[in-house]
Amino acid sequence: MSIKQNLHNIKSSLPENVKLVAVSKTKPVEDLMEAYNAGQRIFGENKIQEMANKYEQMPKDIQWHMIGHVQRNKVKYMASFVDLVHGVDSFKLLKEIDKQATHSQRQIKCLLQIKIAEEDSKFGMTPEDASSLLSSNEFSELEHIKIVGLMGMATFTNNMIQVENEFNVLKSTFEELKTQHQELEIISMGMSGDYELAIKCGSNMIRVGSSIFGARNYN
Repeated sequence: MSIKQNLHNIKSSLPENVKLVAVSKTKPVEDLMEAYNAGQRIFGENKIQEMANKYEQMPKDIQWHMIGHVQRNKVKYMASFVDLVHGVDSFKLLKEIDKQATHSQRQIKCLLQIKIAEEDSKFGMTPEDASSLLSSNEFSELEHIKIVGLMGMATFTNNMIQVENEFNVLKSTFEELKTQHQELEIISMGMSGDYELAIKCGSNMIRVGSSIFGARNYN
């Protein structure tokens, strides 16, 4: 199956309100261009340097999403072009993104990453952390970032009941926060193996890599 065919198959099955982020990490520019030529405009990368290199080489109507864990000292390399940062898990990181966005004279959209998985390796804040952050005075002083929603990663397991429970935690956290913060609109959850379930649980942004580009080679 070609990248174009894979994309078509996935997109034709998605509800209209769900956005597809093509996770292109470790993939060469020619693969991304095949997806671009098939109409894909949102690409997700997990390493800032790799994303910056691809940004330089590719058409400028692409929306670049940073989906990996963000190191504060690397934010400056993406501040001039990144469209959405998925994994904001601390106020310190938010402050750095705001600072670099100010230098670039733009506003950067961000998602707060909520820890919904039981695995220790997953990053994220608790729903309580997110709530107090959004209501804090320090947060209201940041003018160059905009929190537009939440992101979460379920446990890597075949137990779909557990995954569904974790997705539901993110959905209810979103619903609760939205009562106070009307500007929240994105729930980013679901990857190649579980995005259909994620959509059932309320996701409106999915991050799909291997089902589009094929298996990844990490060598």
